[in-house]
Amino acid sequence: DHHVNYGSGSGLQDRVAFVQNDPSQYDASIRLADLQVSDTGTYQCRVKKNTVAVHEVIVTVQEKPAIPQCWTEGELIVGGSILLRCYSR
Repeated sequence: DHHVNYGSGSGLQDRVAFVQNDPSQYDASIRLADLQVSDTGTYQCRVKKNTVAVHEVIVTVQEKPAIPQCWTEGELIVGGSILLRCYSR
């Protein structure tokens, strides 16, 4: 039907568009820009020409980890041992 159903309150209106200007030309692919963790979910493509074809895709968006905090434990001596510890939220 040449339109995207965004769902209620999804915030996708400005970030989803067809890849091709005219999806009736056999490419109804969509592009989801600026992915966010809240975009995780099941997306459905429903194409209707002579019959209706439906395909679902599960999208999982994971959050980028924070920059790790690192420090050393032990004395820096030639031939000795030192421990490098790192932590990230």
